Amino acid sequence: MKADQVRSTAFAMPLTSPAYPPGPYRFVNREYLIITYRTDPDALRAVVPEPLEIVEPLVNYEFIRMPDSTGFGDYTETGQAIPVRLNGVAGSYTHAMFLDDEAPIAGGRELWGFPKKLASPKFAVESDVLVGTLHYGSVLCAVATMGYKHRKLDPAPLLASLARPNFLIKIIPHVDGTPRICELVRYGLEDVTIKGAWTGPAALDLHPHAICDVAKLPVLEVVSASHFVADLTLGMGSVVHDYLTGA
Repeated sequence: MKADQVRSTAFAMPLTSPAYPPGPYRFVNREYLIITYRTDPDALRAVVPEPLEIVEPLVNYEFIRMPDSTGFGDYTETGQAIPVRLNGVAGSYTHAMFLDDEAPIAGGRELWGFPKKLASPKFAVESDVLVGTLHYGSVLCAVATMGYKHRKLDPAPLLASLARPNFLIKIIPHVDGTPRICELVRYGLEDVTIKGAWTGPAALDLHPHAICDVAKLPVLEVVSASHFVADLTLGMGSVVHDYLTGA
């Protein structure tokens, strides 16, 4: 392969068989279970990077079923997102993500900087209860439950929340192991349609684990819960801060 062919065809690794296709990435019937809980403020301060600011000591623990996603296929994801502010604008910082599909792990990490790890999350309806579980190997790390469709939710606040900017830390190492890219990245969700939204009683249990560290943001109190289904497009990102240059 000539050098000009490499330059014209290179998009993602491997060179001749990329792990994922170019975007945009559209998600159909994306199903969420989000449990918002109060946590230890000191634990939050230890993981939220400047220049982001903590709004309240809250965490959104999310389970997401993605049965139809462009290029990424059918997979399940779970993780923690933290409400933050940047320059007075409310948004969300993605702290941890665990999923069961290699393509979105590679694409999410390489393109945006999503903190994705391979694990075994499950999200399903069991009789009258929504159940989300996260196993890392054989070890149970998280259990979320919510009463199934007890009350309808007004979709307007959910749409407003999904319209807020989301922030990530993108880290790409150099070949000598030092950081070559270390950036605060912003991305958004676009063309969002909510097809249904509900709430109900909810509970969340997080277990300590050496590698799957969701319990380092402990559950002190469950504040709210939501279950909704949406179609949306995952927008591409932009760099808002470079940690290596300070710009």
